Order: sequence, then structure tokens, then C-alpha cells
Amino acid sequence: MSWPLMIGLVAGCYGLKALGVSKLGGRVDRRLGPAVTLLPAALFAALIMIMTFEDAGTLTLDARAAGVAAGAVAVWRKAPLILVVAVAMAVTAAVRIVT
Repeated sequence: MSWPLMIGLVAGCYGLKALGVSKLGGRVDRRLGPAVTLLPAALFAALIMIMTFEDAGTLTLDARAAGVAAGAVAVWRKAPLILVVAVAMAVTAAVRIVT
């Protein structure tokens, strides 16, 4: 996914959120409410995947992928956010030191 497309999706997502407080919000909410609610989380997940696995337009598996995997395991184990970030950073650093 290209950066201009990602920026367009983010702008559209928050534009729909802003539309919700206007007079048209009732019509939009009935039809698009569930999708608009889930869009920010989906866009954030897509951004994380792009920043982790893409480098110069190619698929890259390096220390960042190990860090994200370790962070995902920490989230799955219901660790606090600060611990999730610390685990992901520590694993990424360890893999970079070893390789």
C-alpha cells in the first residue's frame, strides 16, 4: 500500500468521524457506523505492518519483525502497554546485536 493511499484513507476515516457530529451524522451513523468505528484500528494495524515488513518496496524480514512478534505475544498474554513496548524493544535490540 502506498503512502498517499494510506494518507487518503486516514483523512477519509477522520473525515467520516467529523461528519458524525454534523447534521448528516444520523444518516451516516446508521449505514456506516460499524465500519467507521473499526477503521482507525485497521489503519493503525496496516501502518504497523507496512513499517515492519516493507523496505524500499520489498518484503523484508529482519529484527523489526521479531520485535513485533514478541510484542504481539505480550499483548496476547495481556501484559500492560509499557511492558509490551519494552519487550518489543528488547527483542528487536537483541536480534540486531546477534545479527
